[in-house]
Amino acid sequence: MKNILGELRTSLVLTAILLLVCCGAYPVAVWAGAEALFKDKAEGSLYADRSGAIRGSMLLAQNFAAPGYFHPRPSAAGTGFDPTSSSGPNFGPTSSKLAIGSHAKDKAGRDLDDPGNFDGIKDLVAAYRAENGLGDRDPVPADAVTRSASGLDPHISPSNALIQAVRVARARHLDLTAVQSLIAAHTDGRDLGVLGEPGVNVLALNLALDGQAGGR
Repeated sequence: MKNILGELRTSLVLTAILLLVCCGAYPVAVWAGAEALFKDKAEGSLYADRSGAIRGSMLLAQNFAAPGYFHPRPSAAGTGFDPTSSSGPNFGPTSSKLAIGSHAKDKAGRDLDDPGNFDGIKDLVAAYRAENGLGDRDPVPADAVTRSASGLDPHISPSNALIQAVRVARARHLDLTAVQSLIAAHTDGRDLGVLGEPGVNVLALNLALDGQAGGR
């Protein structure tokens, strides 16, 4: 009986110690270290405008749609750009739904403007060309018409940004060269110089545009 009680006492003491270490000391140490060494990242990589107001996170895309803003990649996160429902479309490369979409039809067989419609790459290419003044045969960057795996990718490719620059400059009555310079200033290079591809953070670029234009 004494052995059983001794083993039980030992088990309870070890359990209490592990609870304190694993559920108390360790999380506090990680939090304190992150706050001391990487405060911005530890708090969500939040981005503030010149007035100090938080406008979003550098890690999460937002649905900019006005002509005077750069637009992010399409999103399949929830109803679009929902940070609580990160997801991609999950269709294979041979999927007809991925290519041509899925649309509700009227009695005459015409596409309806229905909230349940899924825009395929064909729809997204046509919309991108129309909003950016491209011709029917002008190439379109892949990232402009495909959804990321998370649906919340905050970056677009430099080629995508440069195409949109013409529309943005016209809408804001800015010199195109100035807008292109902002794109270059907000282009992130490859990680460690070799990993991944250069990308332009849409939120940072749009807030820089607002700052240059005196705020909007």
